[in-house]
Amino acid sequence: MTRAIETLSALIKNFIDKEPKPALHVGEVMDLWTAFTAFHEAHSLYQVGLNTTTDPDLKHVLINALESSKGDTKIIEEFLLQEGVPLPFVNPDKPISEPSAVPEGVKLTDDEIANLISVKIASSITFCAQAMSKTVRTDVGMLFFEIQIELMKFAAPLKNLMKERGWLRIPPYYNPPGSLVLKNE
Repeated sequence: MTRAIETLSALIKNFIDKEPKPALHVGEVMDLWTAFTAFHEAHSLYQVGLNTTTDPDLKHVLINALESSKGDTKIIEEFLLQEGVPLPFVNPDKPISEPSAVPEGVKLTDDEIANLISVKIASSITFCAQAMSKTVRTDVGMLFFEIQIELMKFAAPLKNLMKERGWLRIPPYYNPPGSLVLKNE
């Protein structure tokens, strides 16, 4: 555990500097643009989920996800505008509708909603780590780090709900050659 704390401490110290900020490089702008666009796409996913599900726990997860994502998106938007970077085009919010009004065949199941959110969160966590590792500017790195931490705080309760409801999709277990094959029950 000490090693993890030392590593995290060194990482944070690396991102704290008092040097003048250079202009954003094209990679930083692209990563910020991509995050801004991807988070807006996530808003649509969360809104579709809210319009589809009747499960109160999943609705709670979706509301928290939407609020958190909108906060992260606002931070990125303000940062881009402050740096003079024009914002990419994004789709408008979805209108609110009743889950019973969504026809079968179009309506996502709770399992599908939870897994789509899970994949979106996992890919966003990975994206933030990659973006953070490529940045030259400390403030950009810290922005991605803070968003990544928020995503990880959200991911744990979602995974617990998915386990509880039987929605978590687990790959087949690996049994190395020569080991006893154990049946998972």
